[in-house]
Order: sequence, then C-alpha cells, then structure tokens
Amino acid sequence: MLRERAAIAKQFNKHRRLALFSFIIIASLWSLFSYGKLVGELFLPTPGAVVVAINEMYNEGILFEYTLASLYRVTVGWLMAVIVSIPLGILIATSKNAEALFGPSIEFARYLPVVALVPLTVLYFGIGDMQKFVIIFLGTFFQLVLMVSDVVANVSRDLMRAAATLGASKWQQYRLVLLPASLPGIMDSLRITIGWAWTYLVVAELVAANSGLGYMILKAQRFLATDRIFAGLIIIGILGLLTDYFFKWMTKVVVPWSEKAGGKS
Repeated sequence: MLRERAAIAKQFNKHRRLALFSFIIIASLWSLFSYGKLVGELFLPTPGAVVVAINEMYNEGILFEYTLASLYRVTVGWLMAVIVSIPLGILIATSKNAEALFGPSIEFARYLPVVALVPLTVLYFGIGDMQKFVIIFLGTFFQLVLMVSDVVANVSRDLMRAAATLGASKWQQYRLVLLPASLPGIMDSLRITIGWAWTYLVVAELVAANSGLGYMILKAQRFLATDRIFAGLIIIGILGLLTDYFFKWMTKVVVPWSEKAGGKS
C-alpha cells in the first residue's frame, strides 16, 4: 500500500512538473517575440505591460468587480442549462418516444450560431443579466443534452436486465444501475460544457453590458488597448483552468469508481 501511494505521488509530481514546463515554454516564447520586438507591441504586448494593465484595473476597482460579474453570469447561465439538460438527456436516452419528440429539434437548434441570436435575446429579455444568462444557456444546453443522452445510451442494457431479473423496480434500475453507470460520463460532460460557457461569455457581454471581463475586452478593443485584452483573456483562462481542476477533483469525490477518477499513466 505504501509503495503504491509513493508511486502515485511520484506520478503526480511528474505530471505537475510537465504542466509547469508547458506554461514556461509559452511564457518564454511570448517574452521572446514581445521583448525581442519580433512582433509589434500593438499586436503583442509584453508580459510586463499586461501585469501593469492588471494592476491598473485593480487600482481602478474594476478587476474583482468585473471578474465576479462574469463568474456570476457564467455560473447561473450554465446551471440553468444543467438543470434542464440532464433529466431531458436521460429521458431521450431511455425513451424512444422522447427521442422522436425532442431529438430532431435539438439536433437542429445546436447548429444555430449563438451570435446570430443576440438581437433576438435582447428583444425578448432586454439588456439585463437575464439576456446574458440566456446566451450562455443557449451556447451550452443543446450540446449538453446530446452528450448526456449519448452517455446514458451507452450504458450496457445487460446491467438493467440483470437488475430487473433480481427484482429491481424501474425506479431502482434507474437509481442503482443507470445513474451510477452514467455519472462519470455526465461529470465529464459538465466539465467540458462549463468550458464552453466561458467561451460564450464575451458573446453574452457583447451588447448593452456595463461590467464583466467580456465587456472589458470589447471596450479595450475599441481603443486598441491590447494589454487589457490580453489581461482579460488571461484572467478568463485562469478561471477556466481552476474550474477544470475543480471538476476533476469533484469527479474523484462523486464517482471514485470512475476510470477517470483513478488517473492516467
């Protein structure tokens, strides 16, 4: 047991060093091209200029305000999608009637460009936070429904038949067999789609926003403040990375029987 734990700790440290090395490579290339004047500062600000821009945002009192506003919008919009899509995805995977009823329309809707729906969401929901929630909802909901449906549909039906043979009711088959077998894949789908929610943030804050990281990036674009654009992108990337690690940790806690929770070599 001790030897196994030591091997896991050694592997973890190796992966952590590799992850750190990848960021060092990116930072080194960025510094080479910016400080070496290989790319103009208008197109590629130096890391120092971006740090200064972040400090200016902090002194202006907008760094945490905008970050929290964007975090709030992403979280609420994504949770709205999760609450609706998980039960609907399970229903589509387990009912031919539901698949026939909802499947074609969801397949159609997921190809619609969310950017093109921005004027309609403003018309229907105004310019408040609800419009931002709806944009993030539309960007993640249709994909998540289909991902959950695929995960549930791929659960071996032999497991369900075995449970039925042992006398399990329909509800017990869902609760004790289908859901535990589907949960690792569902957790992975949640981790992927919350990443999409962050990418739709700028679209959500495209119109009539007065706060948020997406708003700050678009405002900086008008004045060619590339350093602030990079600052906003880096903050969003860090938040997304932290979210990703949080879901990987949650997968280990919620579904310890998952192969993903067990780690990779």
